[in-house]
Amino acid sequence: MFGKPIIDLSDKVAIVTGSSRGIGRAIAEHLARAGARVVISSRKPTPCDEVAEAIRGAGGQAIAVPCNISEKAQVDALVDRTLAEWGKVDILVCNAATNPYFGSLDGLADEVFHKIMHNNVLSNLWLAKRVAPGMIERRDGAILMISSIGGLRGDPLIGAYNMSKAADMQLVRSLAVEYGPHNVRVNAIAPGLVKTDFARALWQNPDLKQMVERRTPLGRIGDPDDIAPLAALLCSPAGSFITGQVLVADGGVTIAAAW
Repeated sequence: MFGKPIIDLSDKVAIVTGSSRGIGRAIAEHLARAGARVVISSRKPTPCDEVAEAIRGAGGQAIAVPCNISEKAQVDALVDRTLAEWGKVDILVCNAATNPYFGSLDGLADEVFHKIMHNNVLSNLWLAKRVAPGMIERRDGAILMISSIGGLRGDPLIGAYNMSKAADMQLVRSLAVEYGPHNVRVNAIAPGLVKTDFARALWQNPDLKQMVERRTPLGRIGDPDDIAPLAALLCSPAGSFITGQVLVADGGVTIAAAW
């Protein structure tokens, strides 16, 4: 007789930041479908409540804990509330990010650069440091950061954002080395262009969307449900021998010729 499915997250507790919509919501839903108890978190309470209610309505387990990841006190409160409710954190998905600036780095104000790096990198480190002790004690845990193929490429419009995503990739490698001896895995996913509200300025531009589709071997941009199953795999026993890696999910655009 076969045992449990290899992507089985029964009895696991997962925090997913930025999970009221887009990729984060899809990841939370897939984790819940695999049996995890999921914490839905983003800045605004009402969207978090709606997603958590939808997951519960579909038979999953979820609570909503609003959090502005730029505030360390709120990051601490997010983890504390999870521990109070469910006693542990087995899975952390750092999906929340910001990109308030499009344009040349010549025009990038210092305070905007600091905001991007603070929200997209430092907050991920805060979260990892908060959940790691419990994972280390149990000798089991998975931390996943949602990066971007922008961290692998140069770009004249989103250079600062791309720097933050490249930094996340290095953060993953460094934490994987530190936490690996304790059986805590740390990985990243680097999506290509995905149809989310966050990337609306890109995929709603017909010329840009057509250009990306033309250069992408699979001939289309991504959907949040293209990313979420990969996240579930990396956070489950199916990914038990994967750590310190950046898995690209971009329809092949980064390996294709530019013409």
